[in-house]
Amino acid sequence: MTNRFNILHHGAVNGVTGSAHELVLDEQNSLLIDCGLFQGSDSSPGGGAHADNLDIDFPVHRIRALIVTHVHIDHVGRIPWLLAAGFDGPILCSTPSARLLPIVLEDAFRLGFSRRPREVNRYLSMIESRLVPLPYNQWQTVVSTSDTQARIRLQRAGHILGSAYVECDVTSGFSPRHPEAQTKRIIFSGDLGAPHAPLLPPPAPPEYCDTLVIESTYGDRHHEDRAQRRKRLEAVLVRALADKGTVLIPAFSIGRTQELLYELEDIIHQQQNNPVGDTDLNWNELPIILDSPLASRFTQAYRELRPFWEQEAIERVLSGRRPLGFEQLLTVDDHDAHLRMVRHLADSARPAVVISGSGMCTGGRIINYLKAMLGDPRHNVLFVGYQGVGTPGRAIQRFGPRGGYVELDGERYDIRAGVETIGGYSAHADQAGLVAFATGMQRGPAEIRILHGDADAKGQLAARLAAAWSGEDVVPGIEVPTG
Repeated sequence: MTNRFNILHHGAVNGVTGSAHELVLDEQNSLLIDCGLFQGSDSSPGGGAHADNLDIDFPVHRIRALIVTHVHIDHVGRIPWLLAAGFDGPILCSTPSARLLPIVLEDAFRLGFSRRPREVNRYLSMIESRLVPLPYNQWQTVVSTSDTQARIRLQRAGHILGSAYVECDVTSGFSPRHPEAQTKRIIFSGDLGAPHAPLLPPPAPPEYCDTLVIESTYGDRHHEDRAQRRKRLEAVLVRALADKGTVLIPAFSIGRTQELLYELEDIIHQQQNNPVGDTDLNWNELPIILDSPLASRFTQAYRELRPFWEQEAIERVLSGRRPLGFEQLLTVDDHDAHLRMVRHLADSARPAVVISGSGMCTGGRIINYLKAMLGDPRHNVLFVGYQGVGTPGRAIQRFGPRGGYVELDGERYDIRAGVETIGGYSAHADQAGLVAFATGMQRGPAEIRILHGDADAKGQLAARLAAAWSGEDVVPGIEVPTG
């Protein structure tokens, strides 16, 4: 008797969004790891699901549980559609993710289904009744039949608060008639974090696995170290604010936003009353505007989940500092206040930093800022995260330095604002981090599947992993699934 499991990839095959991976145990039982939103030009392998059609295009009758690696929208955004398709099993995730997930899914439900309070509340009650919070590093049996057993364990991934990679042990043929039962370990990396994230401890490689399903978002790049990226952030702000304009930072509401606030608080703290470059504005007078109700809710949740922070961040709080709630931080929640803020910053010569979603400029309040400010060279757009193919963020990043244009809501906007990118602020591991995760096991995998990346990123990571095992007696098979 041998393991009969199979892995089907329903997303993150042709790009970096829409993560959904099904571990099929047998004809009647499977586990689904993530169920994310498609963005930009990404689609499911068969093309049946994409950003404009989020209906579930795979059968759900055999899915016994949904396992969430973390709560970014490209990993959980299709959960409302999964429930609508008939999935009625539990939703397993880490304890911090269980606190954050309802916030994300409430937003997804309002955007995709209904804004009626009664329907929203009924939906959230259903979500909360399905949630099964799991501690890190503790095994949980999720499927147990006459001849198949599957258990999972979550380990810290260091990507955002609550993020985890998933260890799955699958045993087939463990009845008395089949004493030769075999157990195979499959690991789904989810999104792995960078080693220098200030709020979270870095991920540690697992002990071993037989099959590794690994992301490759930055499989072709190397990040700056934390000290260097902080210097670059400060230098970019000094240069941009010299024009007495606004620095727009599109950022995901969870993870990237909180890390940016943490770093901006530290810059302001270190600079104290020093001027911002050659301006007459002091650092402690610089308004940092968080214009995202969703990001504000997540930031508050981050504060409440302080026990899961990295020790350095905890010590900063104990010293009396407020890294996620400092004096210069202004939050904008009301929509009318948001519109007034856009107009004020577009018309005035008041330097400011605005953090707003969405991270790839596919929607959200950042769009109103971009429409109002892209045509004015006083302003600057600062990208601190990955911009997917086909997204407005990628277009601004690519064509802005050439004096090009971008389409927003069907209209063309010329780009005269400055455009900068700091790759070191990605919450994803770079190529070195991904390779270290895969090669740092005591017993390496027999099979590696590379997903969740552009073609170049996946190809370069595959080549780098192959080189890492060059000359070894046992070399894993490396596969790059395609649509």
